[in-house]
Amino acid sequence: MDRHDRLFPQPLDQRTTRHGLYRCVVTGVAGFIGSRLATRLLHEGWSVVGIDGFTDSYDPAEKRARAASLSRIGGFTMVTGDLAEMALEPCFDGAEVVFHLAGRAGVRASFDIEPRYVHDNVVATRAVLAAARTAGVRRVVYASSSSVYGNGPTPFREDARPEPISPYGRTKLEAERMCLDAADGDLETVALRYFTVYGPGQRPDMGLRIFAEAALGGLPLTLFGDGTQRRDFTYVDDIVAATVSAADADASGLAVNVGGGSSVTLLEVMDLLRRLVARDVRVQMLPVARGDVHATEADVARAVALLHFRPQVAFEAGFRAEVAWVRDRRESAELEEARSA
Repeated sequence: MDRHDRLFPQPLDQRTTRHGLYRCVVTGVAGFIGSRLATRLLHEGWSVVGIDGFTDSYDPAEKRARAASLSRIGGFTMVTGDLAEMALEPCFDGAEVVFHLAGRAGVRASFDIEPRYVHDNVVATRAVLAAARTAGVRRVVYASSSSVYGNGPTPFREDARPEPISPYGRTKLEAERMCLDAADGDLETVALRYFTVYGPGQRPDMGLRIFAEAALGGLPLTLFGDGTQRRDFTYVDDIVAATVSAADADASGLAVNVGGGSSVTLLEVMDLLRRLVARDVRVQMLPVARGDVHATEADVARAVALLHFRPQVAFEAGFRAEVAWVRDRRESAELEEARSA
């Protein structure tokens, strides 16, 4: 495949590999973003091999439910294992692209179990890159994080010096640098720096879901800091669109910000949440948590130029969808409990 073909791929129904299908791998496929990405790829005609270790970073039952849903879609193959320890070459054989979304997320926990973060983020990424090269994969798209910037000046630009302030951020940066350094004439790499991804299906350890579940249950919310912290919240479908675009973008060996286009304070989140649940929300203020940065905001000029990316979902609409999803889950659980009583 020459450079022109890589940048201007054939229509999906004309794309072939030596296996006869346009094939890719999604690591972390049972995660919040990975499952959403795999679903889109399958619906667009890709053959997808999904890999997940179903770790205990949060309730594995949620991950297994996502994997079960994917397995009902034609063209999907599920593989279970630890990326750092399993034989990856057979999984990667014939793949055009590896979307490497697997990793251990979460800033606060990383201070307590840093070796686990090194294993899941750094050692695993090293294994992915080595296997991708051996298997002849064309491109690795790596899911990096805005945490690599630390408390730098906003908006964050990709050419700024990364200064992560948590073990999580440091392991993501180390893995990102390995990916970008691996780019050469045989293997293309792109690192997408995701900014606070949210939406229906969000991980249970993430703030917006925790806030929504507490508010809908009439419980007080815990807010670390004074609420003036700002976050560039990015809707999951916008993240997925950028990730798919990165498979054939005219770029290699580069990091690219993927942000939602607005920076919202946590106090503004609380105000919106009160409107969405139509009740008062009690907030308990605690000191700023270790590793939390004050503000994130993405400069997305590079994403616009290289990925043709523009966020489509404004924060209010996206959070409304997430709150509705949390409400539906609560109501379904209550009905199931009533039936079982």
